Amino acid sequence: MRLFFAALVLSGLTFAAAAQPAAPSDSTYAASAKAPGAGLAPLASQVRGPKSFGQLGKDGRLTLLPIPVIFYQAETGLGYGAGGLLSGRFSEDTLTRPSNARVQYWQTQKGQSLTQLVHTVYTPGEKFYLNGEISAYDILLYYYGVGPNTSRDDESETEYKLFIINQRLQKQIAPKLFFGAQYRLTNVRNISVPDGTVDAVGTNVNVFLRDPEVSPRERQDTRVSGLGPVITYDTRDVPLAAFKGDLLDFGVTFNGTGLGSDYRFVRYQLDARHFQPIGSNRTILAAQFLGQLHTGEVPFRELAGIGANLGGTLYNNANLLRGIYEQRFRDRQMIMFQAELRQKLFWRIDGAVFGGVGNVANSIDNFGLSNTKYAGGAGIRFNFLRRDRVNLRLDYAAGTGSAPGFLFAIGEAF
Repeated sequence: MRLFFAALVLSGLTFAAAAQPAAPSDSTYAASAKAPGAGLAPLASQVRGPKSFGQLGKDGRLTLLPIPVIFYQAETGLGYGAGGLLSGRFSEDTLTRPSNARVQYWQTQKGQSLTQLVHTVYTPGEKFYLNGEISAYDILLYYYGVGPNTSRDDESETEYKLFIINQRLQKQIAPKLFFGAQYRLTNVRNISVPDGTVDAVGTNVNVFLRDPEVSPRERQDTRVSGLGPVITYDTRDVPLAAFKGDLLDFGVTFNGTGLGSDYRFVRYQLDARHFQPIGSNRTILAAQFLGQLHTGEVPFRELAGIGANLGGTLYNNANLLRGIYEQRFRDRQMIMFQAELRQKLFWRIDGAVFGGVGNVANSIDNFGLSNTKYAGGAGIRFNFLRRDRVNLRLDYAAGTGSAPGFLFAIGEAF
């Protein structure tokens, strides 16, 4: 979604951040001054003290904080709502990485809404890794067509209700290596387009209604249900805002009638990320490659898309090429690369610059450099909860075929 004005909740939430328990100065950034080249300060090095605002449990390992939601986008008007963030470790084991769960509800002036639960959970000792979402959207999005050469002149509104269940359960089979299964259900209902979509001579000008790439069946209620294996190698120190480590994630999802799906197709996805300090932990380089390929009959809503902010757990909670509108370019195959430089500035404030490239195509051999899409921008971060590196993120981004705008979110983009 395009967020032309993100909520200035940074100032409204500062009081809660300041009320967190004391920790060594910039403990999530600083290595020991007596040991040049030393690693990150361990998360367990927090100074224990009395519980503060939002802390739960006898030792305060978990923090529950309210988050106001307010934004503006051209197609829906003002949006407003509320949410909550639960963050921390579910074990005294200091080698277990922090878990988090986020719930939110918002609605807009034009009647759109979202109810969502997203969670990333590491059980004690990281024996199991659970990652997923349950989301219910009443949504309005622009549709531009299928393929890498769609035009902004074909911008057409589409409205529908979208329900998503995406759940992973993986078991650790070796240090930092997890194997398991993923189930994904998407249910699209009540697809419609606004009134007034015909020109002076009565020709329908809504591209979604006349696009030959979208079959009449796809314009009806559609259910997609798929199950498949997933393997993940994850050495990131803190998944929400890694300073060092790697993520290598590969999954295959088989969607078929035996699982209640209206369409039969297979999705293959590879997600590779690398994080490393440059000079010190005050400067972090983050990079990501993601490829998504399909075989079979794929409905328009399930096509791979560049400019994905609503992908959620489908893309392992990553935003793909910020600055490009949601699925502005979509097709059966997609590849993209993005990088970000994150810099500690002062107090709880960080800065970031980012950029990326990507492309979509009907088949792998149709990818061409001439169709490459570009996106980039800069932003600021507010270290809302330093113990678990929970950042509030405000970015300004622009990209191919899209108007520039602001994006506000919890956590890093990838």
